[in-house]
Amino acid sequence: MKLWEKGIPTDKQIEQFTVGNDRELDLVLAKYDALGSIAHAKMLEQIGLLTPTETDSLVVALNEIIADVAKGNFEIEDSFEDVHSKIEYLLTVKLGDAGKKIHTARSRNDQVLVDVNLYLKDVVKDLKSQVKTLFDLLMESAEKHQNVLLPGYTHLQIAMPSSFGMWFSAYAETLIDDITMLNAALKVVDQNPLGSAAGYGSSFPINRTFTTQELGFETLKYNSVAAQMSRGKSEKTVAFAMSSVAATLAKFSMDVCLYMSQNFDFISLPAHLTTGSSIMPHKKNPDVFELIRGKCNKIQALPYEITLITNNLPSGYHRDLQLLKEGLFPAIQNLQACLDIAIFSIKDIKVKDEILNDKKYNYLFTVDTLNEMVVAGMPFRDAYKAVAEQLEAGTYESPKETKHTHEGSINNLCLAEIKEKMNLAY
Repeated sequence: MKLWEKGIPTDKQIEQFTVGNDRELDLVLAKYDALGSIAHAKMLEQIGLLTPTETDSLVVALNEIIADVAKGNFEIEDSFEDVHSKIEYLLTVKLGDAGKKIHTARSRNDQVLVDVNLYLKDVVKDLKSQVKTLFDLLMESAEKHQNVLLPGYTHLQIAMPSSFGMWFSAYAETLIDDITMLNAALKVVDQNPLGSAAGYGSSFPINRTFTTQELGFETLKYNSVAAQMSRGKSEKTVAFAMSSVAATLAKFSMDVCLYMSQNFDFISLPAHLTTGSSIMPHKKNPDVFELIRGKCNKIQALPYEITLITNNLPSGYHRDLQLLKEGLFPAIQNLQACLDIAIFSIKDIKVKDEILNDKKYNYLFTVDTLNEMVVAGMPFRDAYKAVAEQLEAGTYESPKETKHTHEGSINNLCLAEIKEKMNLAY
């Protein structure tokens, strides 16, 4: 049942090692393999290698496979190497010669390229949608809490006044950069490699423009060698975009864990979003955000894992590329899960209203104080020294208010502009 079977048996140990866990990973590609085969069958009919009857029967059978995949009824048994051999087997059993003809003018190399590109297109679009939902939630929280002051820190030392409006909208605007990265990844994978066969094209008079349009790709990966070389590069580009999203989530999660600790006590989570301790009855742990942080840090290693697998490979196909699925596919599922749980949890974050009543936060306003002196006519360096002397003498009195007016400052968050920026990027 191997597509390359020539009647010579393969050693079982070799077979087990070379197939690995491809069967399990290929389940996510089954729908896309069937979609690619539908487009390919229609193209083969167009150039006279399939009859209209054969094409119709193949399309019906392939749509039935897609329906089985959607219902969770599709399996790849141990007797098959991968999703491609299982689907071709099903078509051959059901349709005879028509099933045997489906592999005409293509290779498993361009089959898997098509499958992965179609899959990654859907993944990137889904991630964009999740990121936009998270953005909207953060902006809603920024608007709701924009006037609640929050200490700003540098070097983990008290620095200058911030606000929950600034904090939430900072992460929201950062997500726009992540959308830009996802858009770039989408541009890379939205190219049709079908017809490049084993990497050097086909002697059949195939119509690659037809399959490009049929599969909804934006453009064609014209050069057959370039199409084959996109294996690994496409995955790495998507991985970098995922890493960008993951970095934002990990940093936000770290803030949540820090701000929830009793030493900071800036925010709280309701009990149903926390976990407890087996011996300390008072514990309410932010495990959700700790796991988001950990999973997202792991995802940020993915581009480098892919780089190490692919960076010394010459042009052409190599079996090393099979290993890309092992890191990428679970990482996609993890990032989607992290975004889902972040969206679920962030809306229930409770902010504390009177944080700055604690005297240790009086120092937050030293810059505002010296800036007022400068506005009144004192040179900046003199004002700096004057405030420093007050601090040293214990005579400094904090104004506990801010008068920041520039774009993006605490009193002028530009929330409408940030929303428009996202609309343009999305």
